[in-house]
Amino acid sequence: MTKYSSRYASSPEAVKKYDTQQLREEFLIDDLMQEDEVVLVYSHYDRYIAGSAVPVKGDLVLETIDPLKAPYFLERRELGIINVGGSGSVVVEGTAYELGFKDALYIGAGNKDVIFKSADSSNPAKFYLNSAPAHTTYPTKKVSLAEANKLQLGTMETANHRTVNQMIIGSVVTTCQLQMGMTELKPGSVWNTMPAHVHDRRMEVYFYLDIPENQAVCHFMGQPQETRHIWMNNHQAVISPPWSIHSGSGTSNYTFIWGMAGENLDYGDMDVCKITDLR
Repeated sequence: MTKYSSRYASSPEAVKKYDTQQLREEFLIDDLMQEDEVVLVYSHYDRYIAGSAVPVKGDLVLETIDPLKAPYFLERRELGIINVGGSGSVVVEGTAYELGFKDALYIGAGNKDVIFKSADSSNPAKFYLNSAPAHTTYPTKKVSLAEANKLQLGTMETANHRTVNQMIIGSVVTTCQLQMGMTELKPGSVWNTMPAHVHDRRMEVYFYLDIPENQAVCHFMGQPQETRHIWMNNHQAVISPPWSIHSGSGTSNYTFIWGMAGENLDYGDMDVCKITDLR
């Protein structure tokens, strides 16, 4: 079963007037990881799609959705997948790719048949999905967590000591525009993505996981001079427009998956805002 919804773009001037409920309705994705469903959210920021697939009682098929106006999902798209559940596999045109916890898979445009499977229905795979338009076909490639390009950033003293796992990114996988990775906060650290920044040529989606029970993450967004916040729970995602910062602080350490697309593949292309200039 597949269900989808659409989110339209909002200007920064409009967002300044949003109350808490409207902010959550426009940017928070809070219905992911539904058993035996493929859930997709089509964003009009760079035509990005974020979603999930959790096969329990049987396999799930990646089906096209009406906004794509395409005979199959990946006709003009590429897809990134990171498994945040039990062991499973993704079958692409008859070839099975086994994905353990926090393993990733890139699937290039033009692949018609994509099937999601769990190895154990009592501990199902939970596939987190990101997709962006693509105009060239690149090879499908699995990237395990161990194979990721790892960056050690931040310090304990500033509560942002973290490992950035670059997984679906130019130095590891060739893509059209999609990039994905996973940042793991060290115990005792809670701040992600500091110093805050924007990148006007790319949008981003954050997906939070490994949040302990009864804990939460406060995600910050908006222009640096006029920020807003959204409280988030485990396995929820948030859409970040190109004009918005994207940062967060948790009541415990946690992990988040970042995915982005747009005009530029340069990971370091960002306009940094001094922490003391945030409002």
